[in-house]
Amino acid sequence: MGNPGTFKRSLMFSALSYLGFETYQLLSPASVVHAAAKVFGSEEILQQADYLYESGETEKLYQLLVRYKDSEDAELLWRLARASRDLAQLRGAAGEERRALVYEALECARRALERTQASSAAHKWYAICISDVGDYEGIKAKIANAYVIKEHFEKAIELNPKDATSIHLMGIWCYTFAEMPWYQRRIANMLFAAPPSSTYEEALGYFQRAEQVDPNFYSKNLLLLGKTYLKLQNKKLAALWLLKAKDYPARTEEDKQVQTEAAQLLAGFGVKD
Repeated sequence: MGNPGTFKRSLMFSALSYLGFETYQLLSPASVVHAAAKVFGSEEILQQADYLYESGETEKLYQLLVRYKDSEDAELLWRLARASRDLAQLRGAAGEERRALVYEALECARRALERTQASSAAHKWYAICISDVGDYEGIKAKIANAYVIKEHFEKAIELNPKDATSIHLMGIWCYTFAEMPWYQRRIANMLFAAPPSSTYEEALGYFQRAEQVDPNFYSKNLLLLGKTYLKLQNKKLAALWLLKAKDYPARTEEDKQVQTEAAQLLAGFGVKD
């Protein structure tokens, strides 16, 4: 934790910054933008953004950051990309609204990378946003984008080898292409001389590495470790990780879905507890 006094001051500063943001919310939108830019520096805005993100305040986070969409600050831009993407994932965001947010997220992530190639987070969120856009651009674009996605996940890991999330996402990339349906593989072979491919062993390596970097950081990593071991016909280790996924504390809707899927998979080969 470092110096407890420093930590407490930092926590208090974050809380006060957030209260300041709430106060600005009472002003007119134009006043908020100019006042925030004048009173708060970039670092203060980033602290407000991180406070809101950790609090799960997606709507408020987006409203804070979208005011700085024309910023030249890569740190603000990748956070806006993340906020736009998260907002698109909410149940209320559907149809054209969701599509607009997905493309807005990609544009912000692209601009963040234009301003710096040294940000692991910018590479990670650019890769994630390209993947989301693939849902609107067809199978050919989706397969072509896979090369770009892999490149940026690898760069994100190179820049920050302690980021378990980037490592986990690289594992998902490998898992996805390891289990690509035959008809998609056939299309890929027709369209590309060397279509993207991977193996379950590669996917397993990334999921294991993510767990080593940050044990129990994400319920879905536990689930995918179990599912990958199942694909590799190792039921003993599959059961071990699926039980961990099933017993993972459900803090989010995704955690609940992971628990359900893990329980179903365990029941499928006779493991109840």
